[in-house]
Formats: sequence, structure tokens, C-alpha cells
Amino acid sequence: MPATLALDKHSSDAVTEGVRITVRPAFLAAQSSASDKRFLFSYSVTIRNEGTKCIRLASRHWRIVDGDGDERLIDGDGVVGEHPELNPGDSFEYSSFCPMRTAWGTMEGHYAFEREGVRFDAKVGRFFLVS
Repeated sequence: MPATLALDKHSSDAVTEGVRITVRPAFLAAQSSASDKRFLFSYSVTIRNEGTKCIRLASRHWRIVDGDGDERLIDGDGVVGEHPELNPGDSFEYSSFCPMRTAWGTMEGHYAFEREGVRFDAKVGRFFLVS
């Protein structure tokens, strides 16, 4: 098993049915402007199959809440244009971003996976976008 980096207080780590999802967010100050109410955050996701059977990521669901309490729901096919298949012990990593109108907010959600023709949701724990 590869060494893992320690999580900070803004990150998340959740395991559902043998699928571990770790998210590490970062504030992109150079692409942000407080005076324009434009705050850009990146986040890196690691999905690890800790189970005993192959899984395939089908879709994603995000709940994004900004500092004013405004909520956005995002649903989509796969992640970054891919539907990764992970054998036991395999990991998949990707990075994405989230624009906000406030200096902080939260994201959480789930990924829908298929395993032997059965679909299940793996939780993405709440993580914090903080400038």
C-alpha cells in the first residue's frame, strides 16, 4: 500500500463499500479577485478500490454551498471525461476546480459505481474551500 499524505482540516476521507475517496482542496489566489467576488478553488481527488472486486465509476453528484448559504447541485457522467475501472488495490487520481462568489464554502457528494452489474453510491465527505 502506498504511503498517504496526512490530511489537513479542510480535506475529506470517506470509505463506502470498500471504496476510499480522499479530497484535498486548495485556494487559487492568483486566479481569484475578492473585489470581483471571484474565488477559485482546486481540489484533488484520489479514489482507491480497497475492496475485492473490480469497480467502474459511472457518474458524480456534487452539493456545493457557498458562504452565503446558496446551494448548487451538479450531476455529471464520469469524472474529467473518464469512467475509470479500478481493480482491487488500484487508485485513480484527478484534479478539478470550483469557482465561488464567496471566500469560503463546502463541497460534498457521491460517485455512482458499478460492481458486477450492481450500482452503488460511494460517499465523498464534506471538504472545505477556504481562501
